[in-house]
Amino acid sequence: MDKVRIGIVGSKFAADFHCDSYSRNEHTEVVAVAAIDNLDAIAGKWNIPDTYEDYHEMFKRKDIELISVCVPNFLHHDIVIAASDAGKHVVCEKPLATTIEHGREMIEVCEKNNTKLMYAEDWCFSPALRRAEKLIEEGGIGRLLYVKAKEVHNGTHSMYAKDKKMCGGGSFMHLGIHPVGYLLYLLGRGNNPVVEVTGKMTGGLKRNFVHKENGGEDFGMGMMRFENGEFAFVEGNYITVGGMDDKVEIYGTEGVIKVDLTFGSPIDCYSGPGISYSIEKTNHNLGWTKPAVDEFYNLGYVPELEYFVDCVRKDMKPFYGVNGQAGLSALELIQAFYESNNIGKTVRGRWG
Repeated sequence: MDKVRIGIVGSKFAADFHCDSYSRNEHTEVVAVAAIDNLDAIAGKWNIPDTYEDYHEMFKRKDIELISVCVPNFLHHDIVIAASDAGKHVVCEKPLATTIEHGREMIEVCEKNNTKLMYAEDWCFSPALRRAEKLIEEGGIGRLLYVKAKEVHNGTHSMYAKDKKMCGGGSFMHLGIHPVGYLLYLLGRGNNPVVEVTGKMTGGLKRNFVHKENGGEDFGMGMMRFENGEFAFVEGNYITVGGMDDKVEIYGTEGVIKVDLTFGSPIDCYSGPGISYSIEKTNHNLGWTKPAVDEFYNLGYVPELEYFVDCVRKDMKPFYGVNGQAGLSALELIQAFYESNNIGKTVRGRWG
């Protein structure tokens, strides 16, 4: 297969970076987009020939092999199942679903229909984290002991992310899902499960630190222990001002690796009048900033979607970390952290 023909469901931020990533790949052609609004804008920006207000109509097309699901969390389940039932392979943005039951059903339906379900955990493809992985594999920091990972910023503008039911939780679900999913890949790989989790979160609404209108928590942190003995600390919050801050610290018996995914630009810029953009979620771009060079590439979106296209072109199974099972395991872990917070105790089990 030379070119994979793609349909996008959604028209806002995630759909935009999917279109950007696909546009860099000679083996892709985005032929249609379905959404309830913003259709003309996204179709015009990315030269997408056909638009649909109903994704079911788009799924009837025989020439589309791959669907990118770029919509609010609560819609993932229905769209993935509809796409699979139509014989399409699917890339689903994080989190896989808002409930464990929905996540399991998505996997079961895709397996029954023999369609690929690919879970878009972009950290698995970040060039900086991939380099860190190579340093670990060559023994550069010895045996891994402990990892700290976080994604934090100053809050979401999405009405869907602010709604606890539509999001599946709060900041820990919406942002913490990245470090949780990445650590399942880095330390777990499907054969070193998490066996213990302890979570602490704010309580939503008036019990939040800052975002009193959010139904879910605006601050979440948790500790987890893997079966082989490694510990990991994860954080996902909406209380961090100054731009999206994604960091990973990896501690071994003989060394340390620290990775700055969002503030790691080689550019330092001072501007009195301000520049148009530096990094995601900044309140302003005045004074000293570190403008991103290629944000979508460095966060892993471009190589991630290139890999998913190759999975379709070459009929490959996605690796653990970006397959349906990894997405489900990340969802199960997030729910275990919530349970721990609710009961005020460490929760034990097997996840991953």
